[in-house]
Amino acid sequence: MIESGSHTPGVSVAAFQLPENAALRYEQPDARLAEFFTDYHVLDSEEREGVPAVDWMLPSWPAIRIFLSERRLAVTLRRRTYDPVPVASLYGTTSRAMEVTTNGGVTIGVGISPLGWARLVRRPADAFRDRITRLDEVLPPAIVETLVAQLRASDQGPAVKGILDAFFLEYLGAPDPNEAAIRQLAALIVNDETQDLPTAAAAVGISEMQLRRLSTRYFGFPPKTLLIRTRFLRSFLRMLSAGGPADYSLIAHSYHDVPHFLRDAQHFLGMTPRRFMELETPKLDAVLRARAAVLGAATSALQATH
Repeated sequence: MIESGSHTPGVSVAAFQLPENAALRYEQPDARLAEFFTDYHVLDSEEREGVPAVDWMLPSWPAIRIFLSERRLAVTLRRRTYDPVPVASLYGTTSRAMEVTTNGGVTIGVGISPLGWARLVRRPADAFRDRITRLDEVLPPAIVETLVAQLRASDQGPAVKGILDAFFLEYLGAPDPNEAAIRQLAALIVNDETQDLPTAAAAVGISEMQLRRLSTRYFGFPPKTLLIRTRFLRSFLRMLSAGGPADYSLIAHSYHDVPHFLRDAQHFLGMTPRRFMELETPKLDAVLRARAAVLGAATSALQATH
């Protein structure tokens, strides 16, 4: 398997608490790319032949993922199963946890912020939400082929950060005219004090209708959906990190009651928090710990813009 860890100073692999059959890296992108890409990650695992492993991913911002194994990888997102997932894929902004079935191998990922979407993809984000698309249908096939070849020829571990930094510094597009508003909205979405659409619109200095168009175009969903996702994930991750049975005293005070929180759980998880927490999710658990150790937030959906 690859070498676990991070180039980030002061980060110990021990904090990841990895299962024995998995290796994991999380990296901070080059400072010149930090506004556009939330993280780089590499997950490697060894599964028993003929015995696929099932794990989960939580809702998040878009990501590029490159799967460098001859074995099959399948992902179920809402009512659709992608089997096999293409070698190089673009995962759009998601509003539902994804079930992942793997037979082992290396997956390299790049988290994309809304600002990064504006520069790199330059297509309406709502057209890709809750979907997985071949990356060469979104970016020029020649550069996708080059990136996959470079990653495949590398050690697929410590060398990945340098390859990705060089690639995105070369191919990141020109500034988008709406970048100032995108930055403001991104900050508001992860701010605990942002509770409603009128507040967000007033802070950005545009109408509610304009804010909705901005949000769906660059973020994938209307701002209300994203604010609800932020509140739910922040509450749910507190419950996960506490361990033990679901403790509903940890949910945000802005929830009217527990049934209100459970309705959000059904939307974003597809099940109750209690049922999700009873699932075996060793890789997800390690990813949440590793990402928090390296980047300060367990998921990109809660990460403040740099």
